[in-house]
Amino acid sequence: MLLHRRNLLGGALALPFIADAWAGERPALRVGVAEVPPTVEPARELSNVGTRVTYSMFDTLIRRDFLGSTDGGGSALKPHLATSWTRNGPQELVLTLREGVRFHNGDLLSAEDVVYTFTSQRMFGPQALMPEARSYFATLASVEALGPLTVRFRTKVPDVLLEHRLASWCGWIVNKRAYEERGFQGFSRDPVGTGPFRLRSLQADQRIVLEAFDDYFMGPPTARSLEFRQIPELAARVAALQAGDVDIITNLPPDQVSDLRGRPGIDIRAVVLANSHVLTFDERGPGMADKRVRQALGLGIDRALLVETLWDGKAVVPPGHNYPEYGAMYLPGRSLKFDPAAAKSLLRAAGYAGEKIIYRTMPNYYTNALKAAQVIVEMWRDIGVNAGLQVVENFNQMRADGQQVGNNSNSTRLPDPLGSLWVSWGPDSWFQASGAFRTTDAFNAAGRALEAEADPARRKALFQAMLDAWEDAAPGTVLYQPAEFYAVRKQVSWRPYTFYFMDFRPDNLRFG
Repeated sequence: MLLHRRNLLGGALALPFIADAWAGERPALRVGVAEVPPTVEPARELSNVGTRVTYSMFDTLIRRDFLGSTDGGGSALKPHLATSWTRNGPQELVLTLREGVRFHNGDLLSAEDVVYTFTSQRMFGPQALMPEARSYFATLASVEALGPLTVRFRTKVPDVLLEHRLASWCGWIVNKRAYEERGFQGFSRDPVGTGPFRLRSLQADQRIVLEAFDDYFMGPPTARSLEFRQIPELAARVAALQAGDVDIITNLPPDQVSDLRGRPGIDIRAVVLANSHVLTFDERGPGMADKRVRQALGLGIDRALLVETLWDGKAVVPPGHNYPEYGAMYLPGRSLKFDPAAAKSLLRAAGYAGEKIIYRTMPNYYTNALKAAQVIVEMWRDIGVNAGLQVVENFNQMRADGQQVGNNSNSTRLPDPLGSLWVSWGPDSWFQASGAFRTTDAFNAAGRALEAEADPARRKALFQAMLDAWEDAAPGTVLYQPAEFYAVRKQVSWRPYTFYFMDFRPDNLRFG
């Protein structure tokens, strides 16, 4: 039974009480989040809200080594469900699976489960159930079982990133038998993976409860259960932590950090995310067809001021979709400019005559999203834009007919431009599939060439061409890389990663 004790006299629970509650059997870990996903199909819930839950339920063949990296970036790879892998040329990779790994339903992991994960109708075929997820493995030609524990991946073109793809988003292995029995909808709400926790209950818009899977190949989980409790309001999340109702809270804005840092028994853990908050400009929206208007909106944002006032200087403004973790692919000398004069000039050249431009945002999904929107709208008014703000409840409302400006986040899923800019905005993305991003010819040509290129110098030149094309077309603009702050009970030894993944495997979760 989960711990749901309150101090009936009011105020925060005393820490000795919490320690006593954890003194016997394995504790139940409770996480207060702003939102829980509607399902737990790992390739269906590709978001900060979804992956923080599904990461404890599913495993990848190869694992990103977040714990072993000095900066927490996780660019190095290590064995996981696969114990080894071998490159047989630029278009073939053979992996040997770990023996004795069990799924939550008792089935042993086999090569057939891996083949099903990557070649079934989930992501591929003319009637693919999740076509956007397919973009993570767009180069894939075939996946074959060479034996019960041996799998061969072949790609259409030389793919220097295949190992990283297998360690990243949409690489989570599902159970073939369970998926075929339950179907897409059934599996989405009652999934079977190999991860350290399996689903106990899913209550839409309320909570998701997982229970320990003691046959986990890395050893039994250190918590007996794991609950993600939806608490949309920040003040309520903070109160739940102080009352002992939850042990970790997410999406903590910087202006709350100093107060909580001084509270007994509470620790603040922070990391700059491999993720950028972005604005999206829908080319179909009224007054948004002229790229000069979209470019002006980007030039009219003082990102440094947003970072200083909203993030206490802890967020980072990157030079666009261009990050140091790209290594040799990083493009030096670029920046995101704040130039009100140039913005006004572009608006005049576009013939902008004061038409209303509405910025739609959700109030709780992204930390500081509403505050940032309020400030940005004022910045746009300063350059002569008749800007307004509309608060909506979900992405469907944000992207409904007439959308002009929305917001999103783009994660650097691979340490390469193909892992962020291309996945987020390429041909299989919502932006192109919906028609919101239409000026795509130069962008798509460079991106498709980059997918197939192995030469480092040519890859870097193609990335520059792709980024130039995206910034010129201006279907959106990067704001900053947010800092994610977690408030955690000090007895919980747990390290956050540079992704929204919340890793509660035995090597990253202990109780003091």
